[in-house]
Formats: sequence, C-alpha cells, structure tokens
Amino acid sequence: MNDHANAPILRGPALEGLDQYDSVTDVFHAAVSRFKEKPAFSCMGQTLTFAELDRLSGAFAAWIQHETDLEPGDRVAIQLPNVLQFPVAVFGALRAGMVVVNTNPLYTEREMAHQFKDSGAKAILILANMADKLEKILDKTEIKHVLVTQLGDMHGFPKRLLINSVVKHVKKMVPAYSLPGAIDFRAALKKGASLTSEDVHRFPDDLAALQYTGGTTGMPKGAMLTHRNLVANMLQARAAIGTHLTDGEELIIAPLPVYHIYTFTVNCLFLMETGNHSVLIPNPRDLDNFVKELKGVPFTGFIGLNTLFNALCRRDDFRQLDFSKLHLTISGGMALTKAAAKRWEEVTGCPIAEGYGLTETSPIVSFNPTNAIQLGTIGKPVAGTAVKIVDADDNNAPFGEAGELCVQGPQVMKGYWKCEDQTAASIDENGWFRTGDIATIQDDGYIRIVDRKKDMILVSGFNVYPNEIEDVVAGHPDVLESAAVGVSDDDSGEAIKLFVVTRNESLDAETLRRWCKKELTGYKVPKYVEFRDELPKTNVGKVQRRQLRDEQSIKDAEKV
Repeated sequence: MNDHANAPILRGPALEGLDQYDSVTDVFHAAVSRFKEKPAFSCMGQTLTFAELDRLSGAFAAWIQHETDLEPGDRVAIQLPNVLQFPVAVFGALRAGMVVVNTNPLYTEREMAHQFKDSGAKAILILANMADKLEKILDKTEIKHVLVTQLGDMHGFPKRLLINSVVKHVKKMVPAYSLPGAIDFRAALKKGASLTSEDVHRFPDDLAALQYTGGTTGMPKGAMLTHRNLVANMLQARAAIGTHLTDGEELIIAPLPVYHIYTFTVNCLFLMETGNHSVLIPNPRDLDNFVKELKGVPFTGFIGLNTLFNALCRRDDFRQLDFSKLHLTISGGMALTKAAAKRWEEVTGCPIAEGYGLTETSPIVSFNPTNAIQLGTIGKPVAGTAVKIVDADDNNAPFGEAGELCVQGPQVMKGYWKCEDQTAASIDENGWFRTGDIATIQDDGYIRIVDRKKDMILVSGFNVYPNEIEDVVAGHPDVLESAAVGVSDDDSGEAIKLFVVTRNESLDAETLRRWCKKELTGYKVPKYVEFRDELPKTNVGKVQRRQLRDEQSIKDAEKV
C-alpha cells in the first residue's frame, strides 16, 4: 500500500490470480474438482455435496439447452428465498450461458413486473408460494418459460412430501394460482439428467448477472455485473478474509438472502470457491426456528448484519448456544453500531469484522482486517481496489477531509442496464464509480462513512428510495403530496417516516400503510406517518426532504 499520508488516492494491495478464471463457471468447476465429496450447501437439514451440486446444476443446464429456445446471453429470473434450489439454478443457468436476474421473493406484483419487463427476462424459476403474483403480471413480461418449485423439493422422500404438504395445506402459505404450461422444477431436473450438455464458454466481459438496485433515484436499475466483476470480488474476498479460514473445513451460517449481492458473492462464490459449507436459513425473521437450526451445529462462521446481531443477542436461547468454534463473524449491508458489535462479542466471544460495498461493486469495496478491527470504520480497500475522496468541485480531497467516496477496481460494474445516461453520470472515463456516500480516509488508511446518499433510506440493510414510496402514495385519491425520509430506529438502523398533506382530514396512518402494502415490499412500507398542512419546499417547488430529516433529528435529540 502506498504512503497515503499525503496521497489523494488510497490503494489496496495487488490482486493476484484474476487471469486464472474466465468465468464464474470456471470457478465452480475448480471447486467441484477440489472438494467433490465435501458439503457445499445445507438447508432445513438437507445437504448437497459439491458433486451433487455439479450433477443437479448440469441437469438444469441441459434442460435449458435442449428443452427451451433460450440462447446464451438471455436473462433468467430466479425468485427464491434461501433454499437449495438457488445454487442449483444459478450455476445451472450460468453453465448454459444465461444471465441471472436475482429477484426478491418478497416483491409485489408491481415490483416484479418492472424488473422482469426491464430485464427482458425470458424464463423464471419461482417458488410456488408467490406464483399467484406471477400469474397476474406474466402477460406484461417477455417470460416464455416458467418453472415452479416447492419449498422442500430438494429433500428426499418422504420428508419432501411432508414439508410441501405442511407449507401448502397446514400453514396455507401457497395461494392458488394458474400458470398453464409451467414446468415443475423437479421434472425439469429429471428430464435434464437424461440429456447431455456442455457448458457454454463465457468470457470475462460477458454479463453474468443483472443485480437490481435503486441507484440514487426512482425505480430499480439493473447493475450489469460481468463474470470478471464477480470473479474479481470473490478473489478480493479471499485475499481479505481467506487467511482466517481453512479451505474445505468451515461451516458458515448464511441467514441473509442469497438473491442479495452480499450473500450472493460471499456464500455462493467466495465460500464455495474455498470449499466451505454454507447453511442457508430460509426465513431468519422466524427467530425461534432460526435458533433451533443452530442448536448442535458446530458453526465456525456467521454472515450477518446489525439488525440480526441485535435481535439474536437479546434471546436467552441464542446466548445458550455453543460458540466454541466460531472464529469469523462478518457484517455488511448496513452500518454496524458499536453497541451491537460489543454485545455480539460478549455473547459469542467472536469480534465482528465490518465491510462496505454496493451492488454496483459486486459488492465488496473495503473490509476491516480481522486482526486489526476498528469499530466505526469500514476498514481498508480490498486488493486491486483504489478509493479517493472528491470535494464538491470534483477535486481530489486530502485524507481526513470529508467528500464523496469514489471507487476504482475490477469489481466495478459494466454499467446500468439500458441506462447509458445514468451510467455515464456514475462512472467516469477512468473507471471511477461515484458511490454517493460521504466519507473520510484516516491517516492510518481506514475509511469512515460520515453520511450517506442524500435521500436513500437504509432499512435493515435494504436500500429504500423515497421516489418509489412517494409515487405509490401519490396514487391514493386523498393525498395531495408526500415526502419519505429515514429516521433513526434501534431495530432496523433506520425506519421510514412519511410526511403527508391530505385533502381528507379523516385519512389516517393505518389506511395509508395498507395502501402501501398493496404495492410495496414490507420493508418499504412507512413505519411512521405524520400529517402536515404543508411541506417545506425550495424556490422552484421541490420538497426539501433534508429539512424534514433535520427537523426529525432535532426532535430525536431533544428526547434523549
């Protein structure tokens, strides 16, 4: 690392080994060859070895190649929670040369329709639990091939039948749907197993995934992540974390959603490449069952975020678990508070190492060295990564001075899908990506985030963008105008507060929340609603969200 005391750019160490893989599928085959009989992924008591993952993903690739008209480069949406079908489908799709479109299974019909239409997805694998939503918007998309899977489909008989029956008939979690022509995922795998296939060679600059993010405004945009982006970030994770892991020997708990870029890269790529075993937790919000899953499991690593650390440490049953083998805990997705970090270490004996990243950077930019953690910072740049701070005039700011954090490295996305103007505004001709986050670089090379993107709200690690909420609220006939801002929240880091001007004095907060729930994923629904006679505006009539946030901050400070 350079002498950064007087330098405007901070660089991580050199990144080694990037040329050894052309694609994510090359990484996959290298791992399968090394760790064939080792466990790769587990879920609800069922485990897939690397050899089984190879066989099943190969069968899915064969089905795509022989039973559909999909061509390499076509987009395949995968809308699943943390289940074993996810790695099977992802690696199968990639082996067939497809581009994966990771889709949140909690999305509403409106959100699904936007993502599928925007990406041009031609096929989808969806959990039966949300297939009724797909039925309602399928005709608005280009999707021609629909595969449906049930929660227990990767389990053997009779457990598969038991899980699927309980989910559908006892818990009533599968609404009725009609998708004529849909293919059962197990049937597709069975058919594919009888066919021969050969992996489609992909080059480093070919797209591997469209990972949707709101960017800084409005509706979600697809970050174009290439095979090189994902392979680079996997190797960067290995360089930052791998020295603290033993290849093929670790058991890592993965409660965060695999469709999210954080877990997608860390568990499906980095930990898979190192031959380590990821335990997928389908519903981490069900803390009772989550903790039961952990009992008797000699886990050595835990991938989480602030909200989850707080929730678990409050539970007596969690505190009674055996943490004797736990030696790596990683935090990302949202800011880690010092209180949560100290509480976790007190309970488990394992410190938390916090990293920082964005969807557009595949995602890891920086990481706290596990042997030199500085709480309150996001660590140092990972290998092959350069960062700098720029001031309001776009000049490089000296270390110690706050400004916008910019990132350069092989993990920076190709651009936003079909959004050339926004790509040009985000990435300059030298490959520097503007994060929109305000940060400082300390004299010792650690980076500290001091503020975030102007209007973005971070709820339990998920980006929420006010424009989308306000657009939905504006559709209510009684709403004249509204503004959504983030307010401090002990459980989720931030919560959404909606300020509303209404034409109907009888309109109440719960009515508005119900309205939002029809169109927005749960974490995007405002927690607080405040009615006002008017909202603060600029001279040109733009609502000043910042003033509303500042007013709320003053109120919160007065309460303390």
